[in-house]
Amino acid sequence: MSARCPYEICDGSGLRYDEATNTAYDCRCRRQLVARRRAQSLSAVIPRRYRDVSFERPPVTEIEPRIVAAVRRFVTRIDEQLDEGRGLWFMGPPGTGKTTLAMLVSRAAYDGGRTVAIYSLPRLLNEIRDTHRADRSHIDLLDRLTSVDLLHIDDVGAERTTDWVLEELYSIVNARYEEQRSIVITTNILDREALCEQISERTVSRLTEMCDELPLLGPDRRLEPRIA
Repeated sequence: MSARCPYEICDGSGLRYDEATNTAYDCRCRRQLVARRRAQSLSAVIPRRYRDVSFERPPVTEIEPRIVAAVRRFVTRIDEQLDEGRGLWFMGPPGTGKTTLAMLVSRAAYDGGRTVAIYSLPRLLNEIRDTHRADRSHIDLLDRLTSVDLLHIDDVGAERTTDWVLEELYSIVNARYEEQRSIVITTNILDREALCEQISERTVSRLTEMCDELPLLGPDRRLEPRIA
């Protein structure tokens, strides 16, 4: 059974048929359909901790309203943002809500029928390493990471910097930059110079153009005592 066309134009096959000219041509949804098929082996699962996050509940209600409002605006126009290849860059110390807000964006895209891949950078790099160990195609994985509507990467800059890490991260970011595909990332580093040292200036330059930067400040909420 074909998936439903999100634009209600075709029968879900990704193709439209003109009986007058006996011609088949691509529907507006075909790009998404192809991306969804290619993304099937990627991680698109919202982690259990974040499945119930909401703009109306803590910890989101405890985050700076200006930042939350910017995320809400992005989410309400999620299709337009993804079609334009726009993304968000959450930056700040640990425990300030970066991942929570990023998950709100990923869930909105996923609930809207768009393709999403969600990784921490260490996990993504491990998957890339596994393609080498198992003799699987590295290029095929990069193509699938490029084809999804939204790529969500947590903890960028957390991995120990090596030439290999810098090159792999740049390859992913650059591929999405060239294809005008959206990316949502989180980093624990605020200072641009420090970021350039950690993940390279060329990667930072592309992310700066692709994403709206949203700094989150404050104490680590994970360390705050819980009231019984």
